[in-house]
Amino acid sequence: MLKIDDVTVKYKTRSGWHTVLDSVSMEVNRGEHFGILGMNGAGKSTLIRIISGQEQPDEGAVSRKMKVSWPLAFAGGFQGSLSGIDNIRFIARIYNADYKYTKSYVEEFSELGKFLREPVKNYSSGMMARLAFALSLAIEFDCYLIDEVIAVGDARFHARCMSELFDKRKDRAYIIVSHNSDFITMQCNRAAVLHAGKLTSYKSVVDAQQVYNKILQETG
Repeated sequence: MLKIDDVTVKYKTRSGWHTVLDSVSMEVNRGEHFGILGMNGAGKSTLIRIISGQEQPDEGAVSRKMKVSWPLAFAGGFQGSLSGIDNIRFIARIYNADYKYTKSYVEEFSELGKFLREPVKNYSSGMMARLAFALSLAIEFDCYLIDEVIAVGDARFHARCMSELFDKRKDRAYIIVSHNSDFITMQCNRAAVLHAGKLTSYKSVVDAQQVYNKILQETG
């Protein structure tokens, strides 16, 4: 289970303190597909970073009793001066994963070929995303964090990513944050709406979608 208790995050701006997340609480169990709907700027990415451990909340706590991924396709943890292969070795060591298997999987899935021997600081954003996504799948997690609709590579590679994640790993938990209600409805069995710093969970994904659509109409 992953549990968030009364998490609050504030940022200092020129006009004073801005509360991004205001006493946010939620629980996600193994195998649940939990969607969080919110407009751009609602704090979805901040919440994902808090869940992954990239950032710490100003108040509240996060309890992780299952293995949680970094946000899929997030490449911020790579060491730019190291090659793709060296980054694979480093991350495999951190997660106590088998290096030979991890390297083989990433080489085959990412399709980066000779560029895996080059420093990742020379990668394009698309190449970086391919490496990060492949690593996310090579290392087994109980819960995958997905920030917005996954858009990695061309249409063929994108379809492969979707199949690997949502078909072959459908028994895992997902936390998906998005402003796209159709994507949440298609992939999730439970949902919440993040608005004005508050996270409200609903009994069904359809209920969450209706509330979110109403917010869009009122603010549009």
